Amino acid sequence: MTALEKAAALKARVKTPGNPISALTAYDYPTARLLDEAGIDLLLVGDSLGMVVLGYPDTTHVTMEHMLHHVAAAARGCKKALLLGDLPIHSYTTPEEAVRNARRLVEAGAEAVKLEGGIRQAEKVRAITEDGIPVVGHLGMLPQRVKEEGGYKKKGKTEEQAAALLEGALALQEAGIDALVLESVIPSVARKLSEQLEVPTIGIGCGNGNTHGEIAVISDLLGSYPWFVPPFATPRAAHGQSTSEAALAYQKAIKPFGEE
Repeated sequence: MTALEKAAALKARVKTPGNPISALTAYDYPTARLLDEAGIDLLLVGDSLGMVVLGYPDTTHVTMEHMLHHVAAAARGCKKALLLGDLPIHSYTTPEEAVRNARRLVEAGAEAVKLEGGIRQAEKVRAITEDGIPVVGHLGMLPQRVKEEGGYKKKGKTEEQAAALLEGALALQEAGIDALVLESVIPSVARKLSEQLEVPTIGIGCGNGNTHGEIAVISDLLGSYPWFVPPFATPRAAHGQSTSEAALAYQKAIKPFGEE
């Protein structure tokens, strides 16, 4: 399937609520290949790599060069899933810049791009989609705005916030997005948005069953970043612990020089 066909199939999933969208982040070849072979629908090369791969305190340190490097690596392992690349902070300040950097991600191997924000991003979404590149939106808690908002906060707590989320979502939908990530939106508002939109919603931190699909950061799923686990994450493995144990076992197995 082409990128446009994959994106269209993803968008059509809004009509099949009994078939939820599965999405995970992937930042390298082996992870992307394993998740793709497992049948995950969407792989996101997210700017979350700034924290869980590069060791930065948040996503605002991630550059286009970082994204291009990791998109290219993940693309080599992704054959069936839709490979989505994040446009990092300061890479889509104008429609022209948004299109230019979306093209760069596609050239590196992405099949679609994601950007954060609502009404003020609609013009950029329209420019990218008119250039033939599928777009996924992102509303709710926006990691690229963590500094200006003073931390990670739940969204949709007031009627005004809920109304603003719907207004932004409708603007993005009209501009041509194929799906919408909702992050840390209170469950009741996430459900209402999902009911009112004509594109599928993909939730993270919105409660289970309130969106058309779920996305998780792969290190949260695998337990490979034990220093911080979001309260809404459910680790399903303990790779951090097993890695430490394997390293210790390896260290103990090394024989001293001259020992048979």
